[in-house]
Amino acid sequence: ADVNPHAEPGAPYKARTSGDERLTRPIAELPQTMTVLTETQIEESGYTDLVRILDAQPGITVGTGENGNAFGDRYIIRGQEARSDVFVDGLRDPGMTTRESFAVDQIEISKGPNSTFAGRGTAGGAINAITKQATTDYDFIKASVGLGSDRYVRATVDANIVASEDLAVRANVLYGYTEIPDRGPTDRERKGLALSATYAPDDAFDLTLDYYGFRGKDNPDVGGYLDGDLKPVKVPVFAQKQDFQKSDVDTFTSRIRYRFSDNVRITNLTRYGMSDNGYVLTGTRGATTDASDPNGEYPTLTFSTHQGWQDVEYFANQTNLFIDSEMLGGENDLIIGVEYTDHKVLNGIYDVNNAGATNCIVSGRGGTSPSHCGIGPDGQVVNGLNTLLGRQIAKGRWDQDWHMETVSAYLMDTLDITPKLTAFAGIRVDHFNFDLGIQNNALEVTDYAYKDTFLNGHFGLTYKIGEAGIVYASVASAADVNCGESDVGTNSGYGGCVIQDGDVAGAKPERSVNFEIGTKLNIFDDKFLLTAAVFQTDKDDVLEGNGYDAAGTFNSGKNRLRGIELGLAGNITPAWSMQGGVTLMDSEVRESAAPENVGKTLANFAKFQAQFQTRYQITDKFAMGFAIKHKSKRYGGQPDTAAPFTTNDDGSFTYTRPVPAYTVGDAFAEYKFNQNLDFRLNVNNITDEDYYLAVYRGGFFLYKGDARQIVGTLNLRF
Repeated sequence: ADVNPHAEPGAPYKARTSGDERLTRPIAELPQTMTVLTETQIEESGYTDLVRILDAQPGITVGTGENGNAFGDRYIIRGQEARSDVFVDGLRDPGMTTRESFAVDQIEISKGPNSTFAGRGTAGGAINAITKQATTDYDFIKASVGLGSDRYVRATVDANIVASEDLAVRANVLYGYTEIPDRGPTDRERKGLALSATYAPDDAFDLTLDYYGFRGKDNPDVGGYLDGDLKPVKVPVFAQKQDFQKSDVDTFTSRIRYRFSDNVRITNLTRYGMSDNGYVLTGTRGATTDASDPNGEYPTLTFSTHQGWQDVEYFANQTNLFIDSEMLGGENDLIIGVEYTDHKVLNGIYDVNNAGATNCIVSGRGGTSPSHCGIGPDGQVVNGLNTLLGRQIAKGRWDQDWHMETVSAYLMDTLDITPKLTAFAGIRVDHFNFDLGIQNNALEVTDYAYKDTFLNGHFGLTYKIGEAGIVYASVASAADVNCGESDVGTNSGYGGCVIQDGDVAGAKPERSVNFEIGTKLNIFDDKFLLTAAVFQTDKDDVLEGNGYDAAGTFNSGKNRLRGIELGLAGNITPAWSMQGGVTLMDSEVRESAAPENVGKTLANFAKFQAQFQTRYQITDKFAMGFAIKHKSKRYGGQPDTAAPFTTNDDGSFTYTRPVPAYTVGDAFAEYKFNQNLDFRLNVNNITDEDYYLAVYRGGFFLYKGDARQIVGTLNLRF
């Protein structure tokens, strides 16, 4: 059977090593917080899209983008924007795409600033998906077929064929479809193909070539909205038949490794990729018809259109030289690396015409006008709700042409100073050239461009306590740059370019520094890892946006985050596996161009999060497991600033745009017929909890978590 090469043998929920070979020591020895989700844990959870796998993880919240940005996944790690901080095999995965787990060995979540490894961004951390690679070790084929409620169907094949002693090929194939649980006819469809070939003619050289193709298409449901009392409102399924969210991805990667000697080797990664993303979706909110309506005034729902397309092209080349030696009587791992990336993102709009017959009259900023209403005067949902607007959609002009070219160099070293004391250090310099074209409705183009260089580093010490544990202290930095987000142009309020005095140049990079003290205990014969950390992240020179405007202020903000994170992963006994974590955090705006923001909590920030998944092998053939996730209340808003609030008459304040706290439980059971055949039953969201992942900053809609879904999966291995 296929085994994740990075997992701890005998502990399928625990990763022993990172898939990023620049992390030269086992995870249990690294001076930083890192959560790793293995292939086995992901499969048994029953979740397949990356956004639904990660929304449960401590320290991560899911966000929406400007205009309800539905290009794909958007994450906030420890209160910091991370939508551009997703990596695949150590290389940045640009653009906003839907990401799937069918070709993933493990998902690594690094917490805290991480720019030595990742370059710009990563103020709160980074997400790195490690993909399945061909191996010459053995042949295997694994096929899975799942059927479930809400018309769920999913079929995958993972086949590795050893053609000769030095050549192997591997293919992963995916087809998946489901209606969104309890929100049909809205749905999700996934198609994927991942191909890998490796050639290793001798012990010194190996070459791996990969292709990753993905096609995702949804009829998206954005859920409810916040009413005047700031409570979620349940609404009927109002998505229009013509609504869609699509993500088409094609990526080609080569990996070349050459070993000069037992102590010196070099690795080169080269990637070229394209993605074609787009969406047209419908939002809703409560309204009252105008008195001029033939049926008079009555409460109803009105609709809004949110749309955009994005074409992405990217090239990356990373070379790492590894030199292993002895220094001061201990092991020394030196890495010298260079990286070149060229990312191009063209954003545009769809021309959307709502040609359906109107059925009500409402008043708005432009006065009274005929409109489309989802609730009739009798208080019932109108007939034909999902085709009411009669959408006619055509791809329109581009409005933002984003381009960033970066050259980087870095030096990393890990040194055993004594048998118990180890130092980890690194430094990185990045130089980038940026340009952005903005095209308005009159097809007039305004160009913005600048270049800059920034430096980051990390330093950590670990001290072994006994044979099983370490204590550590570390400091690490990160830098965010003006215009670093590729999907929002000059919309400063959602992470786009901040323009001051008519220019984007002149802003200093935003600086984040993380201080962390922690411990890791690798017990039960290295099968079970316990972690605990206390951390503080200070972010200075924050670029502050001004709502939807391009104009903002350079480097006027500061914020601070403090917290505790606990984690566990592995096997307590050969039969009992578990993985989980808890974070308790607090955030504060310390300086702002808007003095009233000082002292407030950050937007999109959950103070308390917990996640736990466990599995117990009851007999040789039968196993059961459950999972639970909890996230405390958080508030929508724009990144890197205070959560939205209103000031009361007595001078106190009340936060607005709340996303309610939730607790969701899942369960699964497995029966093994023989070595080649097993069956798994998943029940996700057992109690059918109504919960919400994120809120659009205007409160117009809340992204809804999935309702209860029951799925049975048959797995065949040989």
